[in-house]
Amino acid sequence: MGGVVTVEIAGQRYPIKSGLDPAYVAELAAYVDQKMRAASDTAPITDMLGLAVLVALNLADEYFRARQQQSSSHGELHERALRLEELVDQALSA
Repeated sequence: MGGVVTVEIAGQRYPIKSGLDPAYVAELAAYVDQKMRAASDTAPITDMLGLAVLVALNLADEYFRARQQQSSSHGELHERALRLEELVDQALSA
């Protein structure tokens, strides 16, 4: 597992050295490539660095939203578990 994987993003080939599964690295690269293409269609930027920064911000936004949603879901599950524990305690004490 791991090694060097050559990926293509926005028409450029990049050798990526990673300990990750090569298929997973290729999947990540395909996702980033898709985001780069979508960003260039939406806000045509000829500067690749500027485009990469825009995509990085969009990916960071996706990550933060997913993390917030997961945290919120975890909080809801914790509250439900506490309510169930109270119901069980009430049932056992009755």
